[in-house]
Amino acid sequence: MAARTPLHARHLSAHAVMVEFAGYEMPLRYSSIRDEHVAVRTRAGIFDLSHMGEVRLRGEGAEATLQRLVANDVSTLAPGHALYTVICNDGGGIVDDWIVYRVEDGFLLVVNAARRQADLDWMRAHLLPATEVIDESDETALLAIQGPEAIGIVQTLTGSDLSTLRPFASARGGVAGVECRISRTGYTGEDGLELYCGADPAAGLWDALLEAGAGRGLIPAGLGARDTLRLEAGLRLYGQDMDEGVDPFSCGLGWTVRLGKGDFIGALRLRQLDPDNPPRRFVGLALGPRQIPRHGMPVRSGGEAVGEVTSGGFSFSLGHGIATAYVAPHLAMAPLTVDLHGETVPAQRVPLPFYRRSH
Repeated sequence: MAARTPLHARHLSAHAVMVEFAGYEMPLRYSSIRDEHVAVRTRAGIFDLSHMGEVRLRGEGAEATLQRLVANDVSTLAPGHALYTVICNDGGGIVDDWIVYRVEDGFLLVVNAARRQADLDWMRAHLLPATEVIDESDETALLAIQGPEAIGIVQTLTGSDLSTLRPFASARGGVAGVECRISRTGYTGEDGLELYCGADPAAGLWDALLEAGAGRGLIPAGLGARDTLRLEAGLRLYGQDMDEGVDPFSCGLGWTVRLGKGDFIGALRLRQLDPDNPPRRFVGLALGPRQIPRHGMPVRSGGEAVGEVTSGGFSFSLGHGIATAYVAPHLAMAPLTVDLHGETVPAQRVPLPFYRRSH
C-alpha cells in the first residue's frame, strides 16, 4: 500500500486525481495540468511535496562527511543558506541530487523521495566519526508555493520580512501560526517559497495559504504541473535525466562539481573527464505544436540512432513540444530528429532553459 502525506485528506476533498509516485499516493492534478501550470506562471500554485526526504546531519564530523559525499563545496555555505549538489559513486555516476542547508545544529539534506532509503544507506556507509544521521522525513511536511504572487501571499501570514530572504536562503519563522523553515527555493522556474513544518500542523497551514491566496489566484497544483514547469525551466529529474550511469558533466551539471576542494567520492573518475567534452551531451530540443515527445523516444541524426529523449512534453508557455536528450558530443550541433510514435519529426536544438521568467 502506498504511503500518504499529512495532506492526503485535503487532496481527496479537493477531488484530486491521485497516482502512486515514489511509494506515495500523490495528487497528479486537481483541475487540469494546463490550468495549474498557467496559474504558477501567472499567479501562484501550491504543491504538497511532503513525500520528499529530509535528513539531518549533525556532529563534529558532519561537515567533513558532507564534503566526502557531495561534489559541491559545503565549506563555503553560510548559516541559513542552501546549495544544490550531486552525490556521485566511485565511477562518477550520480547517486542522487540534493539541496543542502546549513542550519542551526548542522545540515539539513533534502533528498528525492524515490532515493530516500538508498541515500540513507549510502550516507551511513560513508560516515566519518562523530557524525549522526537522523531521518526526519516522516515527521516533516513540505509545502511549496510558487509563482509571481507567492511571496506576497505568504507575507500576509507571517511577521517575518520575506523581502530580505535571498534565493537559496532560509529562515525560521511562523506562518499562519505554524513554525516553519521558510526557504526561497523551488522547482518551477518561478520565484516562490518552500515551507518545512511538522506533519501535524501541515493541513492547517495548507488551508490558511489557500484562503490567503484566494483573491490572488492561488490554486493547488499536482505532480503533472510540477513536471511540465520543471521541464520548461530545464531542471533535471532524477531517474529520467540522470542516474548512476550518468556523470554530472554529461548532464550539464558540471557547475556543481568542485574538483579543487579536495577528495570526495567519484572525484578520481571525474578528474579523468574533460568537462568541455564529456561522454554525452545534454541538449534541449524544440518540436512542433502537435508533436509531444516522451521519455525513451529515440533521437536520430542522418537516420542513425544517436540518443534518446530523457524528458519530454508539451510546453504550455511556449505552445509546442519540448524535450531534453542525450547525444554524442560531436553530434550535438548536427540536425536531429525524434521518433514520435512511428513518425520521424525534426527537432531543433535550443539552449536550456526553454523558459526563463522575465520578472
